[in-house]
Amino acid sequence: MADLLHIEEASAKSSPLKASLQDFLELGFRPLYLCGATWAVVAVALWVFAPQWLQGSLSGVFWHAHEMLWGFVGAVAVGFLLTATTNWTGKNPLQGKALGGLALVWCIARIGFLFPGDIAFAIACAADLAFFAGAAFALARCLWAHQSKYNYAFPALLLGMGLANAAFLYAIWEQRDYATLMQRLFTGLLCMLVIALLLARRVIPFFAGRAVPGLKLDKHTRSGQWQSALTVLAIACIPLQFNNTAAALFITAGLLTLWHWVAWKPWAVRTTPLLWILYLGYLGMGLGLIATAAYTTGWTTRLSWPVHTIAMAGFGALILGMMTRTALGHTGRALSVDGYMLLSFYLLCIAIVLRIAALSASTSNVAWLHASAACWMLAFAVYLVRFIPILTQPRADKRPGKPISLQRT
Repeated sequence: MADLLHIEEASAKSSPLKASLQDFLELGFRPLYLCGATWAVVAVALWVFAPQWLQGSLSGVFWHAHEMLWGFVGAVAVGFLLTATTNWTGKNPLQGKALGGLALVWCIARIGFLFPGDIAFAIACAADLAFFAGAAFALARCLWAHQSKYNYAFPALLLGMGLANAAFLYAIWEQRDYATLMQRLFTGLLCMLVIALLLARRVIPFFAGRAVPGLKLDKHTRSGQWQSALTVLAIACIPLQFNNTAAALFITAGLLTLWHWVAWKPWAVRTTPLLWILYLGYLGMGLGLIATAAYTTGWTTRLSWPVHTIAMAGFGALILGMMTRTALGHTGRALSVDGYMLLSFYLLCIAIVLRIAALSASTSNVAWLHASAACWMLAFAVYLVRFIPILTQPRADKRPGKPISLQRT
């Protein structure tokens, strides 16, 4: 069975430390979590409160959708996978100048998409695709060299997400119709969903078992393999317009996800914020799969339902929880939340509820949308206030930035 990401629960208390570029570029999560959290604030602020500034070839709802998926989610996913691969193999796949270069390429893409003109768009496209290709190559090279066979799917899925990005950007370049663009966006979102489900199935029962005395949870490996296979097959059915088949596959995968969630005893982690935020994300992805089935069959014609259920209730909660936990564990700090961290979790939960309310509201949905955006921005702004020092400083326990011990199950 796969090596699980093992994060040491350090007992060392934080002490005054100075920011260090060497430490900042030590592991993938440090620069890329910072990039992702910052963009979570900036991108939503631009889209909701200053859309007139979006003058690039990628504009309007297409810019918003692209930047939240391939910009925000992409940065955090790559940062996590680079860090996890260090644990799975005992070898850091990317660090120092190479890691800094990858983060810089990501930044060039984000800036380039904001400028008007074909040249700016071409530069941004090249940078964005290079980011995913470079990350997938770094992961694949490291995993292959250490024969980490159980993790070979991750670079392939990351490359698939990059290819979906390329298809979406090419459709923008060709000025294709709205339906084509949304289909390609949705394909990229679902590719990311497969990655998120794979990671969540590994870390949630492992983390819960360590944090709650006497709690032993099954990782549901076999049903999890079916969950992934069904979702991938459903994604393949969409461009072939096998809508009923895709819907059946999506709803089966969604029900498996909800079954995992119940089997993991969510009531046992209700008093542990670092766990219930992850459980919330897994629940959101399960409900998102069911909403996807409803959309695929035409039971709902609004793509916003599955997209925002997966992206906000699923990815948003899972990302904030994982960014908090891995940043604490990999910098030698105790795995416990303070007031800032708990506030960010609560703000995100409020943002999710308000966004769903905006989708449901027949009138005054703009007010709900703005309130949701404000809570989302505050959630990640609070994260940045608390974690910028942590992400830029050396480990609190003064250990060198080497891979933390592995656990095989």
